[in-house]
Amino acid sequence: MNKKLKVVLSGGGTGGHIFPAIAIADEIRKRFPDTEFLFIGANGKMEMEKVPQAGYKIEGIDIAGIDRGNLLSNLGLPFKILKSLSRSKKIIKNFAPDFAVGTGGFASGPALYEASKLGIPIFIQEQNAHAGVTNKILSKKAKAVFTAYPKVDGFPAEKIKFLGNPIRSTIISGMQETAAAKEKMGLNKDKLTILSVGGSLGSRTLNNAWKAHLNDLISKDYQLIWQTGKLDYKDIIEETKDIDSRNIQILEFIKDMELAYSAADIIVSRAGAIAISELAVAKKPVLLVPFPFAAEDHQTKNAMNLVEKNAAKMVKDSEMQEKFWNTLQEISGSENARNEMSQSLEYFAKPNAAKEIVDEIFKTVKST
Repeated sequence: MNKKLKVVLSGGGTGGHIFPAIAIADEIRKRFPDTEFLFIGANGKMEMEKVPQAGYKIEGIDIAGIDRGNLLSNLGLPFKILKSLSRSKKIIKNFAPDFAVGTGGFASGPALYEASKLGIPIFIQEQNAHAGVTNKILSKKAKAVFTAYPKVDGFPAEKIKFLGNPIRSTIISGMQETAAAKEKMGLNKDKLTILSVGGSLGSRTLNNAWKAHLNDLISKDYQLIWQTGKLDYKDIIEETKDIDSRNIQILEFIKDMELAYSAADIIVSRAGAIAISELAVAKKPVLLVPFPFAAEDHQTKNAMNLVEKNAAKMVKDSEMQEKFWNTLQEISGSENARNEMSQSLEYFAKPNAAKEIVDEIFKTVKST
C-alpha cells in the first residue's frame, strides 16, 4: 500500500462490542504497522478506558440508548443524537479515513452513518444471532456485514459474510490436552470435570444452581471448576466451608481461561456472543443458560443456533430448578453425546475470524 492507511473503528458499551473492534485493528496493524487508527466511542462508557489500554486513540461523543426504566430521561435523547451526529461528522471529516468498521453499541450508529454520508466505505461486524437496532439500520449502507452465524435476521442476505467473532488469541493458541490441563489445575485427570463460567460479575442463576446440587455433584464424584464472579464469591466460600470440597475449585475470576477450557469435559455458561465463539473453538460439550434480560433476548437466539445443530444443550433461566441437573446428566452420562456435541461445534469454530474479516475488507476496498 503506497499511502499511509487511515482507519476508523467504532463500537462499545460492552466488552462484546469493544474487543472485536480491537482485534480487527490489531490484525490490520500487524499487516500495515504505520496505519493510523481512530476509535469513536461513547463518553462515559468502558471503551473510553479499554481502547487506550490497547494502544489506540479514541474520541468520545455524547450518545446513549433509550432508557426503558425511566422514560422521562429520554426527553433529551433527540438532542444528544443530533449533537453526536454533528461531532462524528467533524471527527471523520478531519481524520479522512479510507474505511470505517462498526462493531455495534451506541457510538457506532452516528459514526458509521456520517462516514457513509461522506462516501467512506463502511463495514459491520455483528456478534450475535439477532441483529442490533443500530447495525440493522447501518447494514443498508454497508459494503459487507460480518457475522458469527450463517443467518441473521435484519440484514440483507447478500451482504452477510459468516466469518465468526474475533476472539482472544490465547484461546486459539493456548488449548492443551485435557488430562494434562487437569493435572496443572491440581485436579484428578481421571474424573469428569465441569467448568462453570458466568462472566466477570458472575451469574447468580448458575451460582444458585450449583449450591442446590453440590451434594449431587459430590455423590457422582464429579470435579467442578466454579467461577462465581465477584458479587457472590465471599458468600459462596462461607456457605460451602463445611462441604467436602476436594473435587470443587471455587474461584472469583479465572485469569488463565484457556487452561480452564482445556481441563473441562463439560462447560456450563451464559450465551454471550464472544463466550459462544470461544466455546466453539474450545470444542467442549456445553450447557448454555442464556441471560434472559439481554437486549431483545439475543442470548437465547445465540444459544438456539447451537442447539439446532446439536452443538449444545440449553436450559432457560426460568427452568433451572426443574431442568438443570437432569440436562447436565444427559451430557455427563453419555460419552457419545459429548463427542457428537464437540464435533458439531466445529461448524461455529472460527479461529481465524479477525484475519478473514480483514482479508474481506481489503478485497472489497481494493475493488471499489
